Amino acid sequence: MNESKPARRAFSLVVGAAYVLALGLPARADTLPGALAQAYTCNPVINAQRAALRATDEGVGIALSGYRPTIKGTIQDGWADQAQTVRSPRAPNTAEIAAGASPSRQLVDYPTSWANYANQQYTIAATQTLYNGFQTANRTRQAESQVSAGRETLRLTELNLLLQGATVYMDLLRDAATLELNKSNVVVLQEQLRQSRDRFNVGEVTKTDVAQAESRLAAGRSQLAAAESQYITSKARYVQIICVQPGKLAPGAPVDNKSPPTLEQAVVVARQENPNVTAAALGVDVAALQVKINEGALYPTVVATLSAQQAYSPVPQPNVLRSLQLQAFGTVTVPFYQGGAEYATIRQSKETLGQNRINLDNQRDTVQQQTVQAWGQVEAAKAQILATQAQVLAAETALNGVREEARVGQRTTLDVLNATQELLNARTALVQAQHDRVVASYSVLAAVGRLSAVTLGLPTQIYDPTVHYHQVRDVWIGVRTPDGR
Repeated sequence: MNESKPARRAFSLVVGAAYVLALGLPARADTLPGALAQAYTCNPVINAQRAALRATDEGVGIALSGYRPTIKGTIQDGWADQAQTVRSPRAPNTAEIAAGASPSRQLVDYPTSWANYANQQYTIAATQTLYNGFQTANRTRQAESQVSAGRETLRLTELNLLLQGATVYMDLLRDAATLELNKSNVVVLQEQLRQSRDRFNVGEVTKTDVAQAESRLAAGRSQLAAAESQYITSKARYVQIICVQPGKLAPGAPVDNKSPPTLEQAVVVARQENPNVTAAALGVDVAALQVKINEGALYPTVVATLSAQQAYSPVPQPNVLRSLQLQAFGTVTVPFYQGGAEYATIRQSKETLGQNRINLDNQRDTVQQQTVQAWGQVEAAKAQILATQAQVLAAETALNGVREEARVGQRTTLDVLNATQELLNARTALVQAQHDRVVASYSVLAAVGRLSAVTLGLPTQIYDPTVHYHQVRDVWIGVRTPDGR
């Protein structure tokens, strides 16, 4: 079968460009580390988790407030009416006194008198808990453990975000390459149809050959439409994760050098460093401290109180213009029995502790499975790349041979179309294998718990959660956050 030089040149240029993209050759474009750095900075999911951790930091200050006194002031200002009716023995008259009569014991009610006066009281009282069964100390340690767990949750959010970012980047790169391959395939099929029609006009082929070329072109256009749809979807997903419109993407590279060298070492690291495991371990600490806090309810409580009260015209002594009262006293409260609720609470917290320990074991087994799976995906992707590269070379050789044989009449149009489709499938498979190779390497790094902005060396400022913690931990007063809100 004859093929024009312009058609071959178009095929070489278009397919070659797509193949360069698929093979991952360097290009001037957006980079994978740059995209991940952008997501690390602007993605709302990780920013929301950072805000949640900052809120958790305040829990330590709340717990530490148990060591500090509480001071309250009270002002009472008003007026009062007081009515007094006095009952006393009747006083003897003059005649009774002259006759020497004994005093009368008859009681007489005198008219009611009203007193109206202002009443003002100013009170300030300070209360300090001296002992509460070590509940304050345990609450403080629990709050600190919750902060540590929150940091691990933030690390998990960062890990998942970077894995998603790498995935959507490679998805878009793969779909762009697939789109170019399908565009070039349509160009080739259009040229093939044109040649079939020309040969049909001179009687070299039958109408069947033309119909086969038309059918294959229609199928190619359908595949092109599907590739365009997939590219648009991946682009939208890219914008959602990376927060910016994509430019021309540079090839992504695997990160195998940042992972443990063997599967056995990767499993050991994953069971120790994966944030799901570390967060679950800290959850055990939080639950254990909750048991101690609940047990503290069975211990006595000792509270010291200091108060000062100054009153003007205090009731019920309207004639007293001013009084000052100072008090200092301690209160010891011993809980003997509170209906059994405290015992049920302790038992409940112990069961929760057991649940958290079981969850820790489950998390270790889960991350081990994820590590083995990701490791297997990397090995499979490596083998697939080698196989598909060989497949592409063989398909190119086969297509060239079929074309030459068709030129001398030893092959049909359908043979050429089939060979063209096989080459397209091989190149698409190679693009997919290279995509899987990069994504799987990031999955391994995520499974062992080492996928982070620091490990990848992303070109961005690293968020340090300890800065906010130290800014608010020992603050006694103030409502403004460190950022001025």
